[in-house]
Amino acid sequence: MWQGAKNIYHFFQAILATILYRFPSSGLIVIGVTGTDGKTTTTNLLYHVLHQAGKKAALISSVGAILDGKSSDIGFHITTPGRFAVQSYLRKAKKMGIKYVVLEVTSHALDQHRVAGIHFDIGVLTNITREHLDYHKTYERYVKAKAKLLKKAHVAIINKDDTSYTRIKKQELRSKDKKIITYGLKTDSEVNPHKFAFKTKLIGKFNQYNCLAAIATLQQLQIPDEVIRKGIAGFKAPVGRQEIVYDKNFTVINDFAHTPNSFSSVLPEIKKLTKKRLIHVFGAAAKRDTYKRPEMGGISSEYADIIILTSEDPRNEPIEKINEQILSGIKNTKFEVIDYERIRDQQLEIKENKKYILKVPDRKEAVNFAISLAQKGDTILLTGKGHEKSINYGRGEEPWNESEIALAAIRERFKN
Repeated sequence: MWQGAKNIYHFFQAILATILYRFPSSGLIVIGVTGTDGKTTTTNLLYHVLHQAGKKAALISSVGAILDGKSSDIGFHITTPGRFAVQSYLRKAKKMGIKYVVLEVTSHALDQHRVAGIHFDIGVLTNITREHLDYHKTYERYVKAKAKLLKKAHVAIINKDDTSYTRIKKQELRSKDKKIITYGLKTDSEVNPHKFAFKTKLIGKFNQYNCLAAIATLQQLQIPDEVIRKGIAGFKAPVGRQEIVYDKNFTVINDFAHTPNSFSSVLPEIKKLTKKRLIHVFGAAAKRDTYKRPEMGGISSEYADIIILTSEDPRNEPIEKINEQILSGIKNTKFEVIDYERIRDQQLEIKENKKYILKVPDRKEAVNFAISLAQKGDTILLTGKGHEKSINYGRGEEPWNESEIALAAIRERFKN
């Protein structure tokens, strides 16, 4: 009841913001992208191709905002800005003569009416897996929140291969003035690799879907096929999305993966690229879908050789409790849980042909330790923080930059 009352308040705030900034989305072509995973890559890919095509475009995503080529940070732990901020960005875009705006939209933003008053020409859905149930309570309510974007948009672009597709079809999307386009890897979708072949530098099957979502959208915007293909082929993953931080004797990859679905997508692909050991550094955020913690542990243990459990915004929840829940999902008996303190004090030795789990609560120390372990042919995969510029240990937001911390550790290791 309280959440519903709050959302009514948020709705009127959004309408006020729309009026204050004089209905800025009118006259713009606004593309909204939602989904559990893949939103940031898809929005950045869309902006990249539009920019490469010579179109005046803007991007608002979790890694920041770009208006006419000028970047700005949207703040700590934010994907969709607040209702006044997003209307302000749209107003600036309009004043600058920008035509296309690509907006990453979360289920929270949709449920809390942060994008109320925005005219969406195209709504894109990447996928929906079990996430954010701490907020939405049920998967059905989560799907319903995501579907709000598709209902708002004139064109709805949907992943036909995703398990959410049958539920999305029940959300009464069809109307005489709405166009629905499906995409997927199978031939029964309207946009697929069999009809539209493309090449990409992005790794993994999950990124094939992100590319197809972008292709379907760009075709609706009348961007020529050859321009789409060229743009996709030249696109590099955004910060914190399969970002290769270091690739010499060993490889360090920074990725935002923080759900079971993203683990299932990213880890097998990284394992294929790894010549020797895969060292996985991760944790789980506090008070967020605690059910997923054992699942993430189990998935990591299928692919990693060394697992380092650490902090990922523990806030006021004990890190030890979070990591024990992750550990409970690891049933692989080949793993040995060893004392990090004894390793650090050189009382124990990491053997090359064995699998280990270590708990290192301080994330910076965990990253440093992973890099100290790496040998030629190893891959270190850092997941959970990605692009984020802060970490929360319960003392408020503290500055954080995962890639810079990894690079500093590498410089320290090889300084002599």
